[in-house]
Amino acid sequence: MARTREFDTEAAVEAAMSVFRQKGFEGASIQDLVDATNVGRGSLYGAFGSKEGLYLAALDRYRERYAAPLSEMLTADMPARRLIREVMTGVVDEIVRDGSRQACLIVAGSMERAHREDEVRDRLRGTIESLEESLTRLITRAQAAGELAEDRSAVDTAQFLVMCLQGLRVIGAVRPDRTSLMATVDTALRCLN
Repeated sequence: MARTREFDTEAAVEAAMSVFRQKGFEGASIQDLVDATNVGRGSLYGAFGSKEGLYLAALDRYRERYAAPLSEMLTADMPARRLIREVMTGVVDEIVRDGSRQACLIVAGSMERAHREDEVRDRLRGTIESLEESLTRLITRAQAAGELAEDRSAVDTAQFLVMCLQGLRVIGAVRPDRTSLMATVDTALRCLN
């Protein structure tokens, strides 16, 4: 007879997500995950199957916590340029105030694991494409309303903006200077003209 799970899996995934953001997948030991989650090794394996299973759950949680709300923000009823600026400024603010210097799991996972792990790559691709789709819908609406120029593909523009967002995270990890990062935001917004 199977034992009843005696821990909060959501809390464990949340704690593991923080470890993976600080140490990466390779740098996070099972003991680091046991210590952070306060869940025994056997129970973690029982719930997630492996360290990889826990990492995949952390990627899903990261998408729910960070990427999905970003996509939701893009549906707000306000001018597209202002909305895109608010989203990008929010990313800059998050980078600058992150005293623990936690990595973006999308960027970290892309660099560390996506080139060799199909399941990781597929999850990351899904997260990125979801954000691109939200931006494409926003840009398409703004172009139809005459708010943004129609001489550029909405899809290409959305992909460019997602690259800018991820680039902010990469550069922000090395140089979390708000003035410099906001200059990049302003340059990206000028490209919408």
